[in-house]
Amino acid sequence: MERGLVSVVLVTWNSARYLRRCLEGIGQQTHRNIELIAIDNASADDSVALVEPHATTLVRNRDNRGFSAAVNQAIALARGELVLVVNPDCYLLPEYAERLVGLFSIPDVGSATGLLIRARGTEIEPTEEIDSMGIRMTRTGRHLDIGQGLECGDRSHRFSSRESQLVRSGVKAVTAVTALQTIEVFGVSGAAAMFRMSFLHDTAIDGEVLDEDFFAYREDADLAWRGRLFGWRSFCDPEAVAYHVRRVTPEARRELPADVNMHSVKNRFLLRLKNQGAYLALRNLPFELARDLVVLVATLTIERTSLPAFSWLWRNRKRVLAKRREIQRRRKVSDRALAGWFA
Repeated sequence: MERGLVSVVLVTWNSARYLRRCLEGIGQQTHRNIELIAIDNASADDSVALVEPHATTLVRNRDNRGFSAAVNQAIALARGELVLVVNPDCYLLPEYAERLVGLFSIPDVGSATGLLIRARGTEIEPTEEIDSMGIRMTRTGRHLDIGQGLECGDRSHRFSSRESQLVRSGVKAVTAVTALQTIEVFGVSGAAAMFRMSFLHDTAIDGEVLDEDFFAYREDADLAWRGRLFGWRSFCDPEAVAYHVRRVTPEARRELPADVNMHSVKNRFLLRLKNQGAYLALRNLPFELARDLVVLVATLTIERTSLPAFSWLWRNRKRVLAKRREIQRRRKVSDRALAGWFA
């Protein structure tokens, strides 16, 4: 690892429409010690041609290996002590990386994020809504983005009492959210997340940092939960700002490709099967069962294309359970200590 170097990881898959703006944001970072590692998952558009002039390292996969596998490829090639994963539909303001780097002066911080503002269009133009300030967990087995949908205005925004309550439900160690102070969160959204390389090595299971069984979606929540179990912490600095075009949302579910929804259902259960201990399972059981019933009924009626999620879980149960055993064997933090994060 090269001290002070930030390895920026960019995974592309038919992402050309966003890349000019995304690469502009990466190129203007005030933290200048950066390498860009790009992994292309067999794009059929101009993604490779757009990225190639900017990339320190470019890997072209012959097929779409999925987001998780591509990030793992990049991490294996990275030389930095910090890794910044950036989605192609993200635009980073100039001080984004520099501000996050400062958070890693705390020894047990494994991951960090800024304030992600919801954006639209190929120019990644910001709206007035928060996209994410990190990940929060619920007792129903869902993970949600802190502050998502709340109005943010400019960075001097003052949250209403209701908004503050919603934000606070996902954070700890904060005295005043309204003052936009650095806050501790359960984990960070993978759209624009910085990680300590030693954190990534420490949390890897069978050589995989991101679990490739997730393929795409919820892999960031899985890494966040595992990091918490292994004793790492996550922070958000709301003064580090990025814009993000979020295309996968609950309200857009019926318009999403069938395989995207199938992975979403599969990963909902995979997330808990790997990480949840007996205490949390019993504590959250009534809430999780109610939500699971809704998911099951939906897949049996209006979204039958997601039914293969359950057969996948059954076919791969031995591998999933082996990963679970390894995670639970290596955990350092009890479920009781983590229970406060599940609200």
